[in-house]
Amino acid sequence: MPPLSAPPASPEPLTPPAPQAGVVPATGPATGPGAGLSDDASTEVYRSVQNSLAFQRIRHSYRSFVFPVSGVFLAWYLLYVAAQAAAPGLMRTPVAGPVNVAWLLGLLQFATTFLLTWLYARNARTQRDRAALSLRWDTQDQLR
Repeated sequence: MPPLSAPPASPEPLTPPAPQAGVVPATGPATGPGAGLSDDASTEVYRSVQNSLAFQRIRHSYRSFVFPVSGVFLAWYLLYVAAQAAAPGLMRTPVAGPVNVAWLLGLLQFATTFLLTWLYARNARTQRDRAALSLRWDTQDQLR
């Protein structure tokens, strides 16, 4: 085994390069979307996007998926809790070996969570992502 050597000497401290003539460094709040616009102008751009039909469609698509699915999942969860409180004998009923109805429903809660996560990601990918990206690019073009 080769002997361990000392770490190499550290190089000189890094210093920022000197600015070139006529070049403005790209730092600070004056860069990025809307850098050339006043606060009022950029606010108006965002308000016009918020009021646009494309943005309203994206919001509608999101809400028409999330609210019903969240309601169904909440009802499913509360049904599990209510069944545990109201019918403990039913929940103790064996299904297979040491697994009873309570364990089965509890594991189905996890399976439902993963299923809903997959459905949400698929819905976002197929229904909203492309439209939202297009709206984002349009907004950034307006802010330049």
